[in-house]
Amino acid sequence: LIAVRTRDKKKVMIDDSGKAYLIKDFFDTPENIYKFLVETGLAENFINKNIKNLVDYVFGVEVGLDSNGRKGRSGKIMTNAVKEQFTKQGIPFRSEVKSTEFKDIESLGKDLKRFDFVIETNFYNTKGSKPNEVARAYTDIAPKINKYDKYEFVWITDGQGWNPSKLQLQEAYSLIPSVYNLTTLEDFISIIKEEL
Repeated sequence: LIAVRTRDKKKVMIDDSGKAYLIKDFFDTPENIYKFLVETGLAENFINKNIKNLVDYVFGVEVGLDSNGRKGRSGKIMTNAVKEQFTKQGIPFRSEVKSTEFKDIESLGKDLKRFDFVIETNFYNTKGSKPNEVARAYTDIAPKINKYDKYEFVWITDGQGWNPSKLQLQEAYSLIPSVYNLTTLEDFISIIKEEL
């Protein structure tokens, strides 16, 4: 995601190695501006003249900022950031695993769920009902998984969309022992490496 509506100085960008930077830091030198244009793919669009009218392009991005497609993209970016960190650290994982593969977790019943890593990840850039719904769903599903010795429900979530929903996140955190974000992901990776 490379478009934001406000000039909030705390907006964060995740680079291709999964490291988070404040977006404002990309615009403090000509070298960083160039790096931003290249890494986001904008430079290629300008060079190849894929963008014929910059005003129309920016307006189109503005219109698309609230779409469901954007929400899906931010979730994929989050998943990829976590995947990249796991791969870098040599941590084995599988993506998009259906809960039905875990035959010994009977407490899930017929509630089919597809886990991102058998660790659930998501990212919420804007406020809304979705973070609250997810928090409620995970506080329900986590105890069903955690009652088995072999399994632990781990939730990695992030995004400023949680700011207006801090109470729901705190409540979920009190019921789900393993909740992490991109900042605390290293702590979780350390725990996994000790157990490998």
